[in-house]
Amino acid sequence: MMEYKGYSAGPIDFDPEDSTFSGTIAGLKDVIHFEGSTAKELTRAFRESIDSYLTLCAETGQQPDRPFNGKILVRTEPELHRKAALRAAVEGISLSRWISRQIESAP
Repeated sequence: MMEYKGYSAGPIDFDPEDSTFSGTIAGLKDVIHFEGSTAKELTRAFRESIDSYLTLCAETGQQPDRPFNGKILVRTEPELHRKAALRAAVEGISLSRWISRQIESAP
């Protein structure tokens, strides 16, 4: 996975007619596109597109869109909510921290 300045590439597509790889940045409302003919070109274009986006945002006074802010709204059945809250309490940690640990330990 390509990552740069907190941004990650989404799926990479290959166009056999043009012999180019292309992709977008994952998890954004704004569309940031990049492409290249080689892995090196694709990586450079990925980074340059993010840098250009951040520069444009700074010049226009806009807040850059960020893919993830660390907040997750989880909807589940009341019994699962209760079970998770009780396990967190037994471990002496917050429910948020307990859920984060479960995600960290996922294969």
